[in-house]
Amino acid sequence: MVKKVLVINGVERTLVLEGTETLAEVLRDRLLLTGCKIGCGQGHCGACNVIMDGKVTRSCITRISKVRDYARIETIEGIGTLENLHPLQAAWVAHGCAQCGFCSPGFVMNVLAMVRELSDPTEEEIKEYLAGNLCRCTGYMGQLRAIKKYMSQKKENADMGKEGV
Repeated sequence: MVKKVLVINGVERTLVLEGTETLAEVLRDRLLLTGCKIGCGQGHCGACNVIMDGKVTRSCITRISKVRDYARIETIEGIGTLENLHPLQAAWVAHGCAQCGFCSPGFVMNVLAMVRELSDPTEEEIKEYLAGNLCRCTGYMGQLRAIKKYMSQKKENADMGKEGV
C-alpha cells in the first residue's frame, strides 16, 4: 500500500492505493471521475488523456507509482459543467463532434493542452497535435471546425480585453 497526495481539478486528495494501478484506474474506480475513458488500454487512442502538470498524459499507461506527490491533474470534469460548458465543449457539441462521446474527453483535454502551448496554431499544427486521438464516429472535420471556432472565439475575447479561457 502507498499513500499518494494528488491535486485533482484543484482539490487536494489523499489516497491509499495498491501502487500498481494506472492513473486512469485511480481516476475512474477510486475517484469516480469517469470522463477519463479506457479505450485501447495501451496509450494509442487518446481516450484516456488528462493534463498532468501542464502536459497531456495517457492515463491508461501511467502507473500511479510513477506520479509524483502533489501532481496537478486536470480531467474533463474539472473544466465545465452540464449547466456551464467550457467554450471548447460548447464548440464540440455545436459542430457535431460528440456523436457517441467516448473519445470527446480525451480530445478536449488534448486541445486545451495544445492551446496553452501554442497560442495561434496552424491547421497543420492542430492536426499534428491531435494525431494520437482516435474517433470511430467522425471524419475529424467536425473536430477541426470546433477547434478553429474555439480558437477564433478565444482570440476575439482577447482582442476585446475579456479574460481568455
